[in-house]
Amino acid sequence: MQILITGGTGFIGRRLVARLLSKGHRLTILSRQDARDVHRLLSTEVKPVKSLSAVKPSEAFDAIVNLAGEGVMDKRWTPSRKRQLLNSRIALTSELVDLTERMENRPDCLISGSAIGFYGGRDDAARLDESSGAGDDFAAGLCIRWEQAAVRAKDLGLRVCLVRTGVVLHPEGGALREMMLPFRLGIGGPLGSGKQMMSWIHMEDMVNALEFLLENDSAEGAFNATAPEAVSNKDFAVTLAGTLNRPAFLKMPAMVLRGMLGESSEMVLKGQNIYPQRLMAEGFSFTYPQLKPALTQLIGA
Repeated sequence: MQILITGGTGFIGRRLVARLLSKGHRLTILSRQDARDVHRLLSTEVKPVKSLSAVKPSEAFDAIVNLAGEGVMDKRWTPSRKRQLLNSRIALTSELVDLTERMENRPDCLISGSAIGFYGGRDDAARLDESSGAGDDFAAGLCIRWEQAAVRAKDLGLRVCLVRTGVVLHPEGGALREMMLPFRLGIGGPLGSGKQMMSWIHMEDMVNALEFLLENDSAEGAFNATAPEAVSNKDFAVTLAGTLNRPAFLKMPAMVLRGMLGESSEMVLKGQNIYPQRLMAEGFSFTYPQLKPALTQLIGA
């Protein structure tokens, strides 16, 4: 397939690109980086473009994968930061759909990123699936508008999949990388009460799920990209510490987290127990459905 990918140099995107190249797909990568840097980071086999305006309407793609977006937890949520988060997702997705509308030969599908933030921060452990309602906090509003921008491609005849991603585990990025040092030093532990649910997914299963949705013509709509067994933050901390043969008794008080992170602290002090109902109904099989084997494989302990 000929595939256009946004966010291809990111945490998940880099690994998806490597997988798709290994399967012989031809990839065009939207990136603000220079072509030389994209080739160095990914492969000389990809075609980099700096803007969607550089993609000619005469170019033909079989699929588009939209993974672009500023890191939600990278900086404190000031009003300007919130605008950046919105623009990096909603504006780009809208621009992408506008490009699709102008194409002489439209792609068959759009696989577009979203997040389990769609469901809002929850204080309880009730299990949620794709049929559950949206939340009412900033993260939920961001995801709702992000998905709305992508769904517009349905009117153009595309099969649209919205991938609501959980906490993606890999030692080279994301939450696990941030947690590794304090846990290796024996000073890691639960955040706040530790009762909040963590819906996680191993990076290999994340890439497998994206590839599955690309190849499965019957897949359409929202899909939760999370392992089928969510855990509490406390259980995650204990399992990670045990995998590293370290203790996990030092709690990070909620008050301290709120002081450090502001409004975005609710992203880690509250959680969601998310179940991948629709992925499993489509026949997707997880390589790492349980946390302990996933962490053992990832950190080599």
